[in-house]
Amino acid sequence: MIKLSDYIIPTVIILIIIYGIFKGTNVFDEFIKGAKNGFKIVYTITPSLIALIFAIELMKASGGLDILCSFLSPITKLLGIPQELTPLTILSPISGSGSVGMFERILKDNGPDGFIGRCASVMMGSTETTFYTMTLYYSSVNIKKTRHTLPSALCADFISFILSPKIVKLFFK
Repeated sequence: MIKLSDYIIPTVIILIIIYGIFKGTNVFDEFIKGAKNGFKIVYTITPSLIALIFAIELMKASGGLDILCSFLSPITKLLGIPQELTPLTILSPISGSGSVGMFERILKDNGPDGFIGRCASVMMGSTETTFYTMTLYYSSVNIKKTRHTLPSALCADFISFILSPKIVKLFFK
């Protein structure tokens, strides 16, 4: 069976090439320049990403995540965030892969259609991997002073964590 989705990417690539030829651009040379720039960016951001991934895995493997969850449980309980979601609230701003792994575990343990699974789904859809994103983008363009980015992004994440259970209760109960 032929699906339209099988042809979307090749069609877009062909349209870009046709547009480049129409504009008189050497498409292949521009592609090579873009690839070189991509490798330079990867080379620049790799040390930051390795350090971030190492710190996250160390925190999970050493039991530090469990200790932090126990410490934060009274606060999350006061805010109405289910205890099962505390690890997700910690990992979500830090690591995409760590939070996806935690999300999968939450769904496996609690089911996707229950209150906890739905809250986790809303959290995953409404938060960003703040530290990862800042590390990636700011290190790729050598920005050292982040000004208000981090507090603003963490505030948005925090609000998402608080509102996720309330939204699920409002719309799915």
